[in-house]
Formats: sequence, structure tokens, C-alpha cells
Amino acid sequence: MIKLYSWNVNGIRAVVKKGELQKFMAKHQPDILCLQETKALKGQAEIDFEGYEEYWNSAEKLGYSGTAIFTKLKPLKVISGFPDNLVEKYDLLDHKARNAAQEGRVIAAEFAKFWLVNVYTINAKDDLSRLPLKYGHWDPAFLAYVKELQKKKPVVFCGDLNVAHTEEDLARPKENEGKKGFTKQEREGFQNYIDSGFIDTFRLFHKGNGFYTWWTHWANARARNVGWRIDYFLASKSLRLKIKAAAIHPEVMGSDHCPISLELAL
Repeated sequence: MIKLYSWNVNGIRAVVKKGELQKFMAKHQPDILCLQETKALKGQAEIDFEGYEEYWNSAEKLGYSGTAIFTKLKPLKVISGFPDNLVEKYDLLDHKARNAAQEGRVIAAEFAKFWLVNVYTINAKDDLSRLPLKYGHWDPAFLAYVKELQKKKPVVFCGDLNVAHTEEDLARPKENEGKKGFTKQEREGFQNYIDSGFIDTFRLFHKGNGFYTWWTHWANARARNVGWRIDYFLASKSLRLKIKAAAIHPEVMGSDHCPISLELAL
């Protein structure tokens, strides 16, 4: 059994300083951990987890975005970022000339029986200024990428996708209709993964609402569980019978997100 975890740490140096990442690793002992929003370069966080190899894709802009994979299983290959042909085809420059392909948002690791892709998807922003980029460019580019990898072997992709897929995935859908993370376009972008055959693994085991992975810092939202499920593990449908468990771990503190997990019998 392989235990996979994903966590948007919202700054790895902060969560290490609080001691929460160390506590989490000691308790859960993931085989593979995918982190998003590391906001650091490799070596800037004073950690060394014995038995793990580290792979980082940091943003060119310091202290921003970024992904990392900590793994006990040695990958056959690790790819940082999108392939150049997809960057060019889907034009990942937004109107402010920021290049989303240089923000450390994607890192993929190939293992013997599957690809693992760690992603920190673009935030549409409060004013929805990045929604055209996310909907028209990023989401199609990422879907094309995982479908391309899937031609070789099954894919698991995980991370902060910055969207609640259905009304069951956030506590207050009516109040948030059309706002960032719950626009028609973003939800459609997620649905395209499902329509392409990828499985929302958590929903194999848990139905209904009340399951969230992110909470605002305002109004004691986390304690009241007024949150959003925007962190996911999706998997190729060919892995369906290998998926043994999926969970959310809201008791783990240190970030405004909590970790999620997936168990695969591979």
C-alpha cells in the first residue's frame, strides 16, 4: 500500500517554524508528500526528513507559489513545469505579462506503475482578473498535460486546484456563486477532468457536504467548519480498483489548508 498526502502549506518556512510539518510527518509518515505554496527555494526551510528525497519547483518570483515532492520511493523521472510545447500552445502569459509557467506550479514524478503530478492551480483573484487565464489557458493546458502522461501509464494528480467543484464542496454555495473559486468557468474546468475519465477519489468514499480543506482566517471559520473543498486527489479510471482509501485531515494545523490523503494498492 502506498500512502500519498497533499498539503498546501501556505509557506513551508512558517509551518516548519511552528513545528507543524515535523509533527505531521512523524505521525502520518507518508510514502509520498506533495506540497503546494511552498514560497521558498530548496534549502531555505531548515528540514531534513530522513529517508526522503526532495524535489522542488520554485517560482522565479521569490517567496511566491511553488511546489515540492518529498518521497520515500525513488522516482524514475521528475519533470518540473509544463513541457515547452504546451506552454507555447496554450499561451500561459496573462495580461500583466506574468508567466504562469514560471510560477513553480507543476511538478511530476514518474514511478514504476503511475505518474504523480503535484499542482498548485492559478487563483482567479477576488476581481476575477486571472479567470480568463485560468479558464482559457491554464485548465486546458493542465488537462492536456495529464492526458499526455496518461498515454504512458496511469496518472494521479493532486493539489490545490483553487475551485469547489459542486455545491456540496463549500459551506455557503449560494453566497459564493460567481465568486473566485466558484465561478461557472472554474467549475467547468474541473468537470472537464471528470469528463476525461479522471476520478475525484474522495467522492468514492464520502458523500454529501461538510468535508472541507480550506477555511478563511475570518470569523472563526475553521472552528465552525465554514470552508471549501479545493484540494483534491484525482486518478485515472484505470486505477479505480487500486484506490483503497481517501481522506481529509482537518485536525492538522499550521496552514489555512489541511492535508488530504490517498491510499493505493500498487
